[in-house]
Amino acid sequence: MATVETLIVAAKVGKYAIAIVGPCASGKSSLARGLGEHGIWARQVVQEHSYVQEMWQVIAKPDYLIYLEASFQTCSRRKHLNWRQRDYDEQLSRLAHARQSCDLLVQTDDLSEAAVLEEVLSDLRARQLIP
Repeated sequence: MATVETLIVAAKVGKYAIAIVGPCASGKSSLARGLGEHGIWARQVVQEHSYVQEMWQVIAKPDYLIYLEASFQTCSRRKHLNWRQRDYDEQLSRLAHARQSCDLLVQTDDLSEAAVLEEVLSDLRARQLIP
């Protein structure tokens, strides 16, 4: 069984806490890894597995929340998930509060990992959170 430490990539960018949420296989791990390669650390919150709508706030306390969106078909294809539409829909329900509260929503279906990373970096620069 995974521990909280293995489920969360933790750190801060300067004084700004960054968190990433989204359904399974939306690209959270890839984005966290990509940001880390740029010296930017982000907390990957597995909100999609929690019934507590505000878990992302309690665990991450983010100043900047990234929501990665991907369709059921894309998520299923990326991770070869053996799940049903209703499982995916339940994840979306659990993520609804985070989605409404996010600072940046990135639709990842048709984007490469590099393109998702660039969209996030561009928004962080525009908000003057990174140089």
